[in-house]
Amino acid sequence: MGMKNIKLLIEYDGANYHGWQRQKNHATLQEIIEGRLLRITGEDAALISASRTDAGVHAVGQVASFKTNSNLEPVTLQRALNATLPEDIRILNAGETAAAFHPRYDALGKSYFYIISNGLSAFSSAFLYRYAWRVPYTLDLAEMKKAGDLLLGRHDFSAFRGAGCGAKSTVREITSVSIEKSSSIDFMTAKINGNFIKIKVEADAFLRHMVRNIVGTLVEVGRGKMTLNSISEAIKLKDRKKTGPTAPAHGLFLEKVSYPET
Repeated sequence: MGMKNIKLLIEYDGANYHGWQRQKNHATLQEIIEGRLLRITGEDAALISASRTDAGVHAVGQVASFKTNSNLEPVTLQRALNATLPEDIRILNAGETAAAFHPRYDALGKSYFYIISNGLSAFSSAFLYRYAWRVPYTLDLAEMKKAGDLLLGRHDFSAFRGAGCGAKSTVREITSVSIEKSSSIDFMTAKINGNFIKIKVEADAFLRHMVRNIVGTLVEVGRGKMTLNSISEAIKLKDRKKTGPTAPAHGLFLEKVSYPET
């Protein structure tokens, strides 16, 4: 049969995990899925992901691949994985892909979205604390949108790069930043009312903590704590100290990884 390269589409709630990448003494998504693959195939598979999401970050469209000599069909592997994985990790799709396919290097772009629950009162839904950052300040959305527009295009994003980032280049191209307000979120067929802001960022690739640092900065602009000029300056000076705090991980979702049409 020879070796096959299997591509997985994965959804997970990141709350219980220490991020994607295998680490000593911490439960990570990579380690758990690799452990299940070992059980199913009898092989030590190295699972490569499109995005090494941080501890607590969620995904609705993570992509990963692994090489195997197993004769099991991809759909059988998918069923076996879903039968043995924790319920907060689901394999949405599995299929054979080209031998040379690499989830990270072949990606044309990625999109993430972030949910803010913008309540001025302490009241918040019992369900949302896992998936939204509660920001109890009045936010100027028009200013936040202007700040988002400053980030569009190709820039050196050192000012939004988290510590410990191993990327060789800090130049990235952001193709879209959208900031939308809504007065309710549909959840399990119930409507949760509130004041929600969804920030969506699409780029060719991202630096470590880049989306969360962008969100933290946009919130500072929305609060009037940072100006549009200071954002432009920070980008020019490549100075992380001049941008906003890192938004908490639990509001962030990896939405989609796009590839050339094959």
